[in-house]
Amino acid sequence: MFKFITTKPLWANILAAIGLVLLLILLFFGSLDWITGFGKSEKVPGVVGQNASAAQKILEDKGFHVALQDSVYVDSIAKLAVVKQSPEPDAIVKKGRTIYLTINRSIPPMVEMPNLIGFSIRSAEMYLQSLGLKLGIINYKPDIARNAVLEQSIKDVAVKAGTKISLGTAVDLVLGSGVGGGEMEVPNLIGLTVNESKSWLSSLSLNFGSVIPVGAITDTGAAFVVKQNPEPYVEPTPGQKSANKIRSGQLLDIYISAVAPVKDSLSKPVNQ
Repeated sequence: MFKFITTKPLWANILAAIGLVLLLILLFFGSLDWITGFGKSEKVPGVVGQNASAAQKILEDKGFHVALQDSVYVDSIAKLAVVKQSPEPDAIVKKGRTIYLTINRSIPPMVEMPNLIGFSIRSAEMYLQSLGLKLGIINYKPDIARNAVLEQSIKDVAVKAGTKISLGTAVDLVLGSGVGGGEMEVPNLIGLTVNESKSWLSSLSLNFGSVIPVGAITDTGAAFVVKQNPEPYVEPTPGQKSANKIRSGQLLDIYISAVAPVKDSLSKPVNQ
């Protein structure tokens, strides 16, 4: 072979080399369409909202490959439905291209219930949204803390902060409506247990302020109220008592003891 080349003139070898290069170039460009699949393009079907298995079959029947890119949770669409696809629907791409799908999770992830007590309604709503939770039903009750969160619950069940709940859960709130306009007599809690006092105050739209123990107490709910502020009566002049007044939503501070107080026979009867 080498003898055949060396016996030829130099110009003939140069022309042969140029011809070989040109032939390779023509063969390369001639087969480029076959290598790249040029001209074999396909419109991408829209599969957003469809079940993942059905979407995969639709795409594969069109000659595409399918890959799961990510999973999210959206409570407004069906479980395992396609949330997003890439390339987008109706895009013109080469046949055989991989279509990436984002799928809706079948089980929502869990998050911790936040402590919203004391938050304003606006702050509470923004906090819930940042955690992927929803603001549910809002109720009001008289309280000096107007529009502040007093209670948090899910379907009428109180939920403590830190409890694991599903993403997208609606959290119901009770807000303070402010101090009521009407006045009432200050209830006399002296001699009642804390649980009895709490029940009575709730019926009057009143609340505890500070609960101050006097001595050792093992069971707060069964402890007795021995002193309260404001007191049930005022004495504008010595020896002349009159009922003290309070408004809905105001707070009563109580002092509690494990020992029941001695009842004052001259005082107004409890619960009257």
